Amino acid sequence: MEWTTFFEPYEQAVAELQVKLGYLTTGQVKTGTRPVESVTGRVKSQASIEEKIVRRHLHEDRLALDLQDIAGLRIMTKYIDDIYKVVELLRKRTDFTILEERDYVMNAKPSGYRSYHMVIEYPVSLYSGETKVLAEIQIRTMAMNFWATIEHDLNYKHGEIKAEVAEKLADISEQTFALEQELSEVKELD
Repeated sequence: MEWTTFFEPYEQAVAELQVKLGYLTTGQVKTGTRPVESVTGRVKSQASIEEKIVRRHLHEDRLALDLQDIAGLRIMTKYIDDIYKVVELLRKRTDFTILEERDYVMNAKPSGYRSYHMVIEYPVSLYSGETKVLAEIQIRTMAMNFWATIEHDLNYKHGEIKAEVAEKLADISEQTFALEQELSEVKELD
């Protein structure tokens, strides 16, 4: 596979979407407050894709369909309710098509992971013509991101975690979510 050519539309999609969604951090949104702290993006590494090809028995000619997160964007908010404000703003956009939504905020994964995921189809204009790429947008609070970063580090960088550590992480996720709900209540009192 010619990786440089393969990555071009994904790199362009991430760059364009970061700019387009970056307006959510400027306060230009008509929600009264700024719902977003930051927007980041990345293209999955070749090594990560190759690992998934082996682990999931994928065919190189189907990667664009089988891997929905080659292009990834993360939108971070302060409060839980801001996640859903952002979701509504994204649903109103006409420059991409939402193919799938998964709410792991209110329906956490067994590990304790929380985030709102959208898989979109985004058109990219290349020299060779227009092509549509899949991208995943993750919307989560800063606290959810902190937990996910630690869990990812323990789980993927240090090998499979012990059952007692996994249980403790799930418990910390629940405690963090309860704290975030309390902070949201405090915000409403202001």
